[in-house]
Amino acid sequence: MTTQPIAAGFHSGELSVQRQAGLEFEAARLEGMLAPAHLSHGAEGFLAQREFAALTARDADGTLWTSPLLGPAGFLEGFDTTLVVHTRPGSGDPLHELPAGEPVGLIAVEFATRRRLRVNGTVVAAAEGGFLLDAEQSYGNCPSYIQQRRLEIGPEQAPAAVERSDALTDAHRALIRRADTFFLGTIHPTRGADSSHKGGEPGFVRLDGDDVWWPDYAGNNLFNSLGNIASDAEASLLFLDFATGSTLQLTGTAALEWVTPGTAGEDDATGRRVRFHPTRVVSRTGVPLRASGVVPSPHNPRVTA
Repeated sequence: MTTQPIAAGFHSGELSVQRQAGLEFEAARLEGMLAPAHLSHGAEGFLAQREFAALTARDADGTLWTSPLLGPAGFLEGFDTTLVVHTRPGSGDPLHELPAGEPVGLIAVEFATRRRLRVNGTVVAAAEGGFLLDAEQSYGNCPSYIQQRRLEIGPEQAPAAVERSDALTDAHRALIRRADTFFLGTIHPTRGADSSHKGGEPGFVRLDGDDVWWPDYAGNNLFNSLGNIASDAEASLLFLDFATGSTLQLTGTAALEWVTPGTAGEDDATGRRVRFHPTRVVSRTGVPLRASGVVPSPHNPRVTA
């Protein structure tokens, strides 16, 4: 699948969510962030120092996934509107064989300083050692809800152990319940893919039968992810176990739910939550990713019953 160049401004899904949230004015003030991409020297420098990013794209079968990208500083190399990625998702990952022509969303995160940068665009070439991204959007996000931690990225010593299933196991559920961080992948029919960071106190992601849900915390009011979900229900989740080097990837469908502020689980009282129904699950162990020295974000709302 290919997309047309991203137009400036918000798409109809984003505008719809902004209206229902009553935040149109606040969002309009930041609309310039969505202008066509130019990787400034600041963005290029930030990307060049990163060792971790999350990538959202469709696999060769057309299924949406979000995957970790790991490498030594320098594996992300930006030039104006081009991003060279000198790695690809590890062996056994659904996006290991990332095809050219795919819209992708990438978010690079520096956990130690709570900084993040999104780069959305299209893969114009892919090879064994990585891929080339034509960047169509690039903008930073605020530090809220990022847990401070020190990453330790090592080389992949051996193929990670991979398990595939159609449903969550008890081990998957335990990882989700203790997570303080995950990544949400969404896609729009014409604007392409997006990857976003979600964080909170352990327990902010809930399970309801086979569904995963979480309250939507206050953010930049652009509603990129929620706007995509309002337009296309396809979505994907990536959970990381920073203590063991395990990852959990889910693909399925998501829906935005509007609830009365103060309803059980409304940690930030925004009246919004996202419900995700997984249809396929991939879990991997032995991923060369560890972290230590966790300091919770001071912006994390208290998890409510």
